[in-house]
Formats: sequence, structure tokens, C-alpha cells
Amino acid sequence: MNWLWMFVVGLFVGIVAKFLMPGKDPGGFFITGLLGIAGMFLGGWLASLIFGTHISATGSIEPTGFIGGVIGALILLVIYRLFRRKSA
Repeated sequence: MNWLWMFVVGLFVGIVAKFLMPGKDPGGFFITGLLGIAGMFLGGWLASLIFGTHISATGSIEPTGFIGGVIGALILLVIYRLFRRKSA
């Protein structure tokens, strides 16, 4: 059930990120959800670096809030578009 909830929140994060940065990006429902989940992890990692928040002893990075996830997803979209532009 935890993975399902994470995908649902990640899907909303990915939708908001794609809405804030419109353009042609590949992927549909599944890719948008994965983008949001990856953005949540990236946002959590960046928050731990900037604000010194706690990361668990196992070394895993826990998902942060909605805003951090959107920021992380936007960063991933920018990186994707930079690599796509160079290869085209």
C-alpha cells in the first residue's frame, strides 16, 4: 500500500511539474508518476543538504513534501531537456 500511495503522490507531483514547465516531453501516465517519485527523492536529498535534515541510518533518502518534490521534478525535467537538446 505504501508504494501505491507513493505513486499517487508522485503522479500529482509530476503533473504539477509538467504544468509549470510546459513542452514536449515523452511519456504518459506511468512516466509522469516516475518523474514525480524521482523528484520527491531528489527534493528530499537536496533538503537534507541545504537544511541538514536527518537521513535514516540505512542511507535511504525519504520523500519530502509536495513542494520539494515539485522542485526536484522540475530539476529533472531541465536536465532531461538539456540532454535531449544535445543529442538532437
